[in-house]
Amino acid sequence: MKTDCCENKLIIPTGYMGSGSSAITDLICEFDGYEADNGTFEYVFLHCPDGLFDLEDKLLIGNNSMRSDEAIRSFEKRMYELYSNKYWWVANYKKRIGREFWKYTKDFTESLVQYESEAYWYMQERIDFLKFLKLGFRALIRNVSRGKIVIKKPLEYKIMRTSFVTPEEFYEKAQKYINNILKCMEIEKKNIILDQMLLPHNVYRAEKYFDDNMECFVVNRDPRDVFILNKYVWTRNGNPVPFPTDVKEFCGYYKRLRAIEKRCDNIHVHIIQFEDLIYKYDEKLNQIIDILGLDETAHSKKKTMFNPQKSINNTQLFMLNKYREEAKIIERELPEFLYDFPYINSTDVEKSF
Repeated sequence: MKTDCCENKLIIPTGYMGSGSSAITDLICEFDGYEADNGTFEYVFLHCPDGLFDLEDKLLIGNNSMRSDEAIRSFEKRMYELYSNKYWWVANYKKRIGREFWKYTKDFTESLVQYESEAYWYMQERIDFLKFLKLGFRALIRNVSRGKIVIKKPLEYKIMRTSFVTPEEFYEKAQKYINNILKCMEIEKKNIILDQMLLPHNVYRAEKYFDDNMECFVVNRDPRDVFILNKYVWTRNGNPVPFPTDVKEFCGYYKRLRAIEKRCDNIHVHIIQFEDLIYKYDEKLNQIIDILGLDETAHSKKKTMFNPQKSINNTQLFMLNKYREEAKIIERELPEFLYDFPYINSTDVEKSF
C-alpha cells in the first residue's frame, strides 16, 4: 500500500558502523531546504530490539495468541522508553520527535488488537517475593472459607491482548503509524533527514513501510580504513564501533556481517561508496542532485559541511608503514570490499577523525 504523505523528501543515511554515512547528512544539509534538526542523532525505533520490525516478525511469522500479547506489550514498553527517557542517547522522543509520538504509538497498537481476554498465561504469572506472599494469602483465604472466597490471582497485568492480523492489515497500519510520526516532525512543511532510521540489513523492508518520497543512502567504505580508524583513532578518542581489533577476527566478522544482508532492488535505496564522495566528488554530487530532484543553484553552502579536501584525511591510512601488515591481511581476506583508489594519497593519522 502506498499513500500520498506529501511531496517533501524523507532522507535516510545509513551504513556499516563507521562507514561514513554522516557524510551524506552533511552533504545534503548544504542544500537549501534540507536540514537535520537533530544532527546525526540515530532514530532506532524501527530496528531496535522490540522495535517495529521485531513486532512485524512476531505477528507475521509463527504467531499465536500468547506470542502476539507479548509482542504488542514489548513493543509498547520499548517505544515508551524511547519516548520518555531523557538520559538515554537514542531516546527522548518526546523532545526529538514530539509529544504526539506516544499517542500515535498507542493508536497503532490499539488498531492491531483484535481480541481481549481476562484469561492469562505464564508470562503474566511471573512470581516475585511480593506475589509469592499474595499467593500464600490467597490460598489461605480459599482454604479457610472452604472455597467460598476466591481472591483473584496476582498477575503482572490483567488483560491479555491478541492479534492475528494479516500482512496487508499490518503494513497498512504500520505505514499510517510512520506517516503520523513524520507529520509530527513536520514533513508536510519541510524535507527531513533521519539518520540510521534503516540499517543496511533491513532496507529490504522499506517498500512496505515508506512512500515514494523516501530516499535511503547506504554508505560503504573500504574495510582497511574502517579497521585502522576504529583500532587506532576512534578507540583512542573513546568512540569505538563494535568491530574486533584483532585483524583476523575483524576479517571474519566483517565477511559474515556483509553475508547476512538480503538483496534489495528498491529504486529508492542507493548504494554510495564513501570514497567516491571524495575522489569522485563532482560525479557523486550530480548523482545525489538527480536523486533528490534538485537544481545546482540550491547548493548554496557547498563544501561548508562536507569538505572532500578535509575528509580525504580519513582515507588510505592503510598505506602508512605501521599499518601495512594488518592491511595486507584484510586485502587477502576481503578483496571484494576494497576500494580501487584512483591515486595514492599521503595522509597523517593525526588529521583523521
